[in-house]
Amino acid sequence: MPRFTPFPALRYSNTTIDTLIAPPYDVLSDTDLDELNARDRFNITHVDVPREADGPGRYDRAGETLRQWIDAGVMTYDDTPSYTLYRMEFTDASGAERSIVGVLGGLEVGPYGECGVLPHERITPKASTDRLDLTRATQTNMSPVWGLSLADGLTELLTEPGEAIASVTLDGVTHTVERVSDPARIEAIGAKVATDDVLIADGHHRYGVAQKFREETRDATGKDDTPAEDTLVFVSELVADQLSVEAIHRLYTDVDVAQLTAALDVGFDRSAADSPSAATLAEMNDRGALCLVHADGSAEWLTPKPGALDHLRALDGLWLEELLADVDHSVTYQHGVDLVADAVTSGKASVGVLIRPVSVAEIERTAREGVVMPPKSTFFTPKLLTGLVVRPVA
Repeated sequence: MPRFTPFPALRYSNTTIDTLIAPPYDVLSDTDLDELNARDRFNITHVDVPREADGPGRYDRAGETLRQWIDAGVMTYDDTPSYTLYRMEFTDASGAERSIVGVLGGLEVGPYGECGVLPHERITPKASTDRLDLTRATQTNMSPVWGLSLADGLTELLTEPGEAIASVTLDGVTHTVERVSDPARIEAIGAKVATDDVLIADGHHRYGVAQKFREETRDATGKDDTPAEDTLVFVSELVADQLSVEAIHRLYTDVDVAQLTAALDVGFDRSAADSPSAATLAEMNDRGALCLVHADGSAEWLTPKPGALDHLRALDGLWLEELLADVDHSVTYQHGVDLVADAVTSGKASVGVLIRPVSVAEIERTAREGVVMPPKSTFFTPKLLTGLVVRPVA
């Protein structure tokens, strides 16, 4: 079962953090970074996102910048190990009011399945060493992984407020963090998380980096009891009323479109659809269909043929993988109907397929059965902010 531990968190000393925090590094464009960098000289992106334009040594400079901030008192460590409650309140895409509560702590790092931590989808290769280079240089975990605990009752332990630290509203989402330093409550939270598996919802690559960093640290120190044995994770309970799960759609290139549609015809009936819009996703759910987007802006419904896909799990991404297994193609992933349509009509992709979100029940069923979903099956919202809590690994 997973070990989940408190740690002496590194936080901004100023509780007014609007200009200091940022969305996670992997959703930021160059324009976003320009704006965030200019917003405040202490904005977390100055450390969290070393830019190639800054030239060689950018990671070392990021580490030095963080140490300067600590020396100047811009950021300070908690006096004692603590957990941090993290709440997000927002209106989801359907108009429903949602409230998520989880806890930031150090989750055990190890091979998947050996320490109670499981992937929920197959991981695509990623050659970049950016996050590993940053971890080495800063000796911290900057951005949290999102883990879903299968432990029933965790939410009850997180409902009571902790010591107020900071709150900020960004893009319609109110993010609030509270410190938990009471020993009895710390013990109860850690014990509850340790009763069942934690499923990685978002941040598989970050967890992979933590696995590599742990091995490097063990090799360098000969120890297996350093802070590198854990990594920064936001753990929330896997319950439907808290989670907002959206789809990540498919863009296909390097493909003969006629061959692709012929392969899809094995499992789907195609019929004319209106051009993709914000209303398309809702209609897909009503119809029980996917949506094929063509280069001329037209679209077609992909309605499963009776019995054709019954041998597979009811996962749109899995259906597409199976049907296209023998078709030469490249696939990338895109969140947002408009972005998919733009990519196809602009020629960046040959064709796109809009898929439906995976249900929370299917996420739990897959986890319980020890099966992983296809890559990029889910898009959890909102995204966790960077800069609210930093975890030292040395």
